[in-house]
Amino acid sequence: MRTSNRLLAATALVAALSLTATACGGSSDGSSSGKSDAGSGKGTTITYWASNQGTSLDHDKQVLTPELDKFTQQTGIKVKLEVIGWTDLLSRILAATTSGQGPDVLNIGNTWSASLQATGALMPWDDAAFAKIGGKDRFAPAAVAAAGAADKPPTAVPLYSSSYALFYNRKMFADAGITAPPRTWDELIADGKKLTSGEHYGIAVEGSNPAENIHNTFVLSQQHGGSWFDSSGQATFTTPENVAAVKQYVDLIAKNKIAAKGNAEYAQNQTLSDFATGKAAMMLWQSAATSIKSHGMTPDQWGAAPIPTLTANATGTAAVNSMVGGINLAVFDNSKKKDAAVKLVNFLTSTEEQKLLNGKFGLLPPVKAAQSDPAFQTPDLKTLADVLSTTAAPLPQVANESQYENLVGTAIKGLFADAAAGKDITADSVKSALNKAQQQMPAS
Repeated sequence: MRTSNRLLAATALVAALSLTATACGGSSDGSSSGKSDAGSGKGTTITYWASNQGTSLDHDKQVLTPELDKFTQQTGIKVKLEVIGWTDLLSRILAATTSGQGPDVLNIGNTWSASLQATGALMPWDDAAFAKIGGKDRFAPAAVAAAGAADKPPTAVPLYSSSYALFYNRKMFADAGITAPPRTWDELIADGKKLTSGEHYGIAVEGSNPAENIHNTFVLSQQHGGSWFDSSGQATFTTPENVAAVKQYVDLIAKNKIAAKGNAEYAQNQTLSDFATGKAAMMLWQSAATSIKSHGMTPDQWGAAPIPTLTANATGTAAVNSMVGGINLAVFDNSKKKDAAVKLVNFLTSTEEQKLLNGKFGLLPPVKAAQSDPAFQTPDLKTLADVLSTTAAPLPQVANESQYENLVGTAIKGLFADAAAGKDITADSVKSALNKAQQQMPAS
């Protein structure tokens, strides 16, 4: 992956932060339009780092700028916006926690919540803080569960939600005589082989993207009955269940050959373009409708179904088919404009803004009052919402979660590269790669 150096640098920063925390130690009802006392923040300027949710950084600016202008009109508080791509966001955040020179408000990937919580750099959202934005009960429980360690106040507030689904090309399925999306992994492999011919493959994966590798192998580990950490937070990467999960995923290229060898180098959403252009009939992806449309594919040409399980009608952890995806809003604890920052959080999580922003980005609103809006009743979003509420699980909410993503995700990237080079991917080679990653993990 082209961003591996940045990610490894971020890993080192988190390790350092685990030893030394460097952060310095009334709004309207959140269910309203987000309107605040227009005079209370007049003349104040706050900074906001937004993550890239749309088809480009410019697309995000086009969506967010008029909404932030609306916030300024209502409150008198100006917002300096910077949209940051995912390849840079974590390292930028970690650098800000060490320097103390961060923004007032920022988006974080929800899988980073516990790691960033451990730095002490972000404002904790206790009951009093949540009361300023309408209360914790406004948000879906699964979204709040992915906002930090269970025994501590959340480190951020849910902003956008998503889950994974199996996206499939209807025409390619029909041409191959496949009448329904697969329900089990055995069915997916069998269908994938029917769909693989010449330059066309059954599925595409982002083999060089550590985060995608983690998301998918986390799900597979859950289905195998595994866990990446024990109850004390210690890494357990080399268990038989985790080895089986990683091998199963890498075997999409290695053993089953239903994904192209070139997928081992994919890290910049090439999967989306392969899917939209018919080079791949399936992909495992989060909310994708907006991106698919930007590549020229119309809604009638594709469908979305739950990601398969090992056996049909699975229950418990064997039924997990997605991580709890999403983006959270955080406030730097050393911000000198914390009241204004909380007002921006209040505005962005108001019911009307939740409908607008999640609708523009093709995501799911974590605010329950916004979820019934017709914009979120499309077949794909209904599937994703059902997965999120019933069969999704949050990634481990432990302080070393970011290292896990970087180290294990990068190890899987290496295994994909080996598979593309024609090397045998065995349980032993997978276990060896995971063991090397575990040896680099700091003690919890």
